[in-house]
Amino acid sequence: MSRFIDQADIKITAGNGGSGSHSMRREKYVPLGGPDGGDGGRGGSVILLADRGRKTLVDFSFQTRYFAEDGARGHKQQMSGRGGRDMILKVPLGTLVKDRESGEILADLITDAQTFVAAKGGRGGRGNVHFKTATRQAPKVFEKGEPGEEKSLHLELKLLADAALVGFPNAGKSTFLARVSAARPKIADYPFTTLEPQLGVVRLGDGESLVLADLPGLIEGASEGKGLGLRFLKHIERTRVLLYFLDGAGQDAKELWEGYGILKRELKAYHPGLAKLPRIAALNKADTEEARVAYKALKPKFTKDKTILHLVSAATGEGVDKLLWALYSKVKTAPATVLESQAKVAAKVYRPQARFSLRREGEAFILDGREVLKWVAMTDFGEEESVERLKRILERLGVGRALREAGAKEGDTIRVGNEEFGYVP
Repeated sequence: MSRFIDQADIKITAGNGGSGSHSMRREKYVPLGGPDGGDGGRGGSVILLADRGRKTLVDFSFQTRYFAEDGARGHKQQMSGRGGRDMILKVPLGTLVKDRESGEILADLITDAQTFVAAKGGRGGRGNVHFKTATRQAPKVFEKGEPGEEKSLHLELKLLADAALVGFPNAGKSTFLARVSAARPKIADYPFTTLEPQLGVVRLGDGESLVLADLPGLIEGASEGKGLGLRFLKHIERTRVLLYFLDGAGQDAKELWEGYGILKRELKAYHPGLAKLPRIAALNKADTEEARVAYKALKPKFTKDKTILHLVSAATGEGVDKLLWALYSKVKTAPATVLESQAKVAAKVYRPQARFSLRREGEAFILDGREVLKWVAMTDFGEEESVERLKRILERLGVGRALREAGAKEGDTIRVGNEEFGYVP
């Protein structure tokens, strides 16, 4: 059985585009053979795929580096190179994807088979056939492939469940989940029995079902990081209904009511929106006299709190079916939760950036920016025509003007990525 891992940091690199071809036709009456170099293939992308069958991010704790395939080089006779294969990474439903450097939410994968292109493959370079003009019949210019995107991502899993069991340690939540579903959480008589969240599918009559989450028990101060609180409270954000589960043995009605108040305050302190979620309460251990007495005293208080209280026994099954149908009815009519508001934020993933940046370090000018780096990487510096073309592109981008305004003088060093140039006004 795999470990439950709900966060991971990975680094991904999309494939580079293949270089265009520098090829000349060898036919009679064609000037200098004529250009016929094909384009390079597009590099593969790194794509995240939400998979209902995945329940944890454990795979990403063993392997943290992922590469898509590069595109192939173009060929003669205007034949394009083969595109690189995409790298498909399967993640559980409810995975939040963030940029590690900025913390920006890039995607919120909440539906089965939903995809997100996390790193886009570079386009293939154009072959020399594209650079033929009326005055340049045999161009030597071709483009190298565009580099693929490289990103550092933080993956964070927030479980998707219809309802979540909320309660103190040893309230009987794990026993209840084991009774109503096929989930088999560890059960023992010690605090924090449940050390990791458990999901169970509850089957009801007529083919109806709901997904129930059992989270590690809360204690007072959980929203401030005490116990296991902060580590797992985030999973409650993804639920539609809360089921407060109280231990009816060993406590009187007053203590149980106070405990219920603590649970509500901890959830509200963690996220105010959780206080607005629909809720049902269950008093466990109906097979004890203490629970039955407490239930009679507590029922009016819960009714006043607009919460239906059920008396159940996770051990014997008493009252369980009635509770499940009430929970199912609540889930069917529950409004959207915190989940959807996050999904809307995640839709805004594009941030326009400056085409380049320029700064001075000592005697050198550092030119940076995706647009500039792309064109430099796609240039063949062994061919003068290609270098001249790069100069024209940089001038159109405004690099020449920026250098002049920054006080660059002839011979000054200009550094772009791993390349260095001497400035020529």
